[in-house]
Amino acid sequence: MRLASALVALSCALGLSVAAAWAQAPTPAKVEAGAPWQVLEGDLGHDRFEHYTELPFDLPAGVTRVTIRFTYDRAQHSVIDLGLRDPQRFRGWGGGAHDHMTLSTEDATQGYLPGPLPAGRWNLILGAPNIRPGAKTHYRAQIFIERAPQITEFADAPLTNHPGWYRGDLHMHSGDSDGHCRAQSGKSVSCPVYRVVETAAARGLDFIALTDHNSTANFNALRELQPAFDRLLLVPGREITTFWGHSNVFGPTDVLDFRMGSPNWDQARRWIDAAHAEGGIVSINHPGAPSGEICMGCGWRVDDLPQGAADAVEVVNGGTMRETGAADSPLQGFAYWNRLLKSGAHVTGIGGSDSHEADRSPTEAGALGMPTTVVYMQDLSVHGLLAGLRGGRVFIDVEGTHDRILNLSARAGSQQADMGGTLRLHAGDSADLAVEVKGVSSGTLQLIVDGESDPARRVAFAGDGSLFLSPWHADGRAHWLRADVRDAQGRLLLVGNPVYIAAAL
Repeated sequence: MRLASALVALSCALGLSVAAAWAQAPTPAKVEAGAPWQVLEGDLGHDRFEHYTELPFDLPAGVTRVTIRFTYDRAQHSVIDLGLRDPQRFRGWGGGAHDHMTLSTEDATQGYLPGPLPAGRWNLILGAPNIRPGAKTHYRAQIFIERAPQITEFADAPLTNHPGWYRGDLHMHSGDSDGHCRAQSGKSVSCPVYRVVETAAARGLDFIALTDHNSTANFNALRELQPAFDRLLLVPGREITTFWGHSNVFGPTDVLDFRMGSPNWDQARRWIDAAHAEGGIVSINHPGAPSGEICMGCGWRVDDLPQGAADAVEVVNGGTMRETGAADSPLQGFAYWNRLLKSGAHVTGIGGSDSHEADRSPTEAGALGMPTTVVYMQDLSVHGLLAGLRGGRVFIDVEGTHDRILNLSARAGSQQADMGGTLRLHAGDSADLAVEVKGVSSGTLQLIVDGESDPARRVAFAGDGSLFLSPWHADGRAHWLRADVRDAQGRLLLVGNPVYIAAAL
């Protein structure tokens, strides 16, 4: 980079164009992870006042995202505006409003255009609306590139940095697929993304995944909206919609080929493996729903998924609740979830409203935020959410309240496991079971063992507190234990994830 800076300085001294100097600068072949791929650095003096200076750089083939972070010393109130063009077209003008930009095929910083990132000569454009006589301002542009799709964060940093329970909705639709809302006249129209996000914010959610069918069109809107919604994490998602089942993918923004030709793993693995390769989570949606004309492709019919193909299952679906009136009807996802758990897979149970009407009343089943998935995260970020879902310390708040808590923990000697964790026990060992319940005035706590209710561990309670169940006595075999909470009428309110019991090594 020293050579590059020297060339810029020399070109200015000789009256040559900065572009000509940069054309001779070597292109770095390799950099360390996290380091800029290339740095453009130099000075602008009063001779560049009210002029445009172009800083060329050669983008290699195969880049999936380019990000530029720009700083300058603002000497004597100097001002530098920013723009960008690729080898074929103008890609945007942020002026002085943005000191960085990021562009990919699917999304870009406000003021810039998403789209293909062609190899060849790009130019960072510097405009100088103010540089005083005798002033010299030093600038530095760090260019970062990605050569493979990665998990995308629309926020530059976690929205909050403290660990805790965060509430959100992992399944909803905008007008980029089949989501609707009311226009000013009252008629139903395709719902713009901002209306969905506004509704989620008004309902006090901490995060949402907008999961339009097979579409990545909403990602650019989410990047634009995220700075304005700095208490609501916007998560890249989509609903992979096939003839043989639906599945949500959280995290990746690259296109996934959903076009399955038959209901088998050889077909499904094309998009599932691609999602996992990018660090994403795959969740099977409403697997107990019927398929056919009643609900085309809704029920999950790919029966040969290997263990690990699914990271999560949508156990409670708001649309199904609306149709059946129950969160635990046979059309929900409990049977499929139990089937995967019985196979030995550690799969997280989640909920999703499957909202298709952003302005549906919040008291109605299937409204945005009903049910809510509550995830324990180390911070409120996309990476924090994905880690939380994988970790399994998650419960479903069926009615989408703001204050209910359910947490099962097990302790045996020095070992402790919360939901999603594993205790390793010898036959004859015992483990103490405790369940924290908050926000439910009265009801019944039920322990579920290997998918079946354990009548000996059914406890009525009133008010917040920790409930202690009779100890678990290990038999040397694998089991999974989880807890549900019902109200006095038997309605399901909270669904917990398992603590896993494994044989000690």
